[in-house]
Amino acid sequence: MAAAAKSVYVGMSGGVDSSVAAMLLQRQGYQVTGVYMKNWTKDLPGMICPWAEDLADAKRVAVSLGVELKVYDFERQYRQLVVDYMIREYQAGRTPNPDIVCNQEVKFKLFLEAALRDGAELIATGHYARVSGRRLLRAADEAKDQTYFMYRITNQALGRLLLPIGDLTKPQVRRLAVERQLATAGKKDSQGICFVGEVGIKQFLKPYVSSQSGWIIESSSGSRIGRHDGAIFYTLGQRRGLGVGGGLPYYVVGKDMDKNEVYVSRDLNDQALWRDRLELAGQHWIGGRAPDTDKLYLARLRHRAPLVPARLKRNGPSGRLSLELVEPQRAIAPGQSAVIYDDQVCLGGGVIV
Repeated sequence: MAAAAKSVYVGMSGGVDSSVAAMLLQRQGYQVTGVYMKNWTKDLPGMICPWAEDLADAKRVAVSLGVELKVYDFERQYRQLVVDYMIREYQAGRTPNPDIVCNQEVKFKLFLEAALRDGAELIATGHYARVSGRRLLRAADEAKDQTYFMYRITNQALGRLLLPIGDLTKPQVRRLAVERQLATAGKKDSQGICFVGEVGIKQFLKPYVSSQSGWIIESSSGSRIGRHDGAIFYTLGQRRGLGVGGGLPYYVVGKDMDKNEVYVSRDLNDQALWRDRLELAGQHWIGGRAPDTDKLYLARLRHRAPLVPARLKRNGPSGRLSLELVEPQRAIAPGQSAVIYDDQVCLGGGVIV
């Protein structure tokens, strides 16, 4: 069947990126159906969940393009697979990335499976990334690249995935939306938790976790210098929100979940802040084959962090791979992911222990 006749279901979030993705695919001759994934509808203290507004915007764009818009309700699965995971990780003292799990479990699994059952041949999203064969490539717009969030994608999903805006910059996407007079052309980008909206993590977690005040301790002297409202809410390298001041800023250099203590230092060279070797749990390699050891790759250790040179090393009889950084890096938080690249190609990665 010619590509122009293929049916593609486009995940339309109500934002400008997915709106332009749907528009471009329609121009290319695909049979486009929009899909809004209803993953979270609960309001939080001081914040109205934007799902209804986002759905309305997706409908406006679908009407403008003359395409059908379906709604897939994944709220129960999202709570179990993404939110519960995030809560467990924070309770264990780690700093998870829920967007990575959302992509793995919802966008490129549940959405893919439901779309195929509905008769789609392909799916598409508004991610800034590119697909070449079964390879995931960094976006043309390096500042907007989202492959960090996509490194756990499967071969099956890659084989069915279109990423229409991966070769565009954000200004180009905006310009296309304005030219086509899409309702989302001027809509701000969401900066919040995947599908939850612009809400601080502390605000999001408080209804779901029990926390109590504890001591903030200066790491070098052992002195108690302040109180916090729960060690669960603090992450390595954090500077803001400590409530202790005067002089140079303090940074979180560690915490003890059992004692409910947060350790801080004013020393940016504190050894607790720097690491040059990382153990990776839950390793996932696109294509199923782990990269070569000892070869020099690039690694990204959190979203928007610069790419840094690194090598994969095999650990003794277990054969498990660890990551050795050419230069030590600061404030690497357990629970975040290390994603490995061979130039433009995203190879996969794992969760930092």
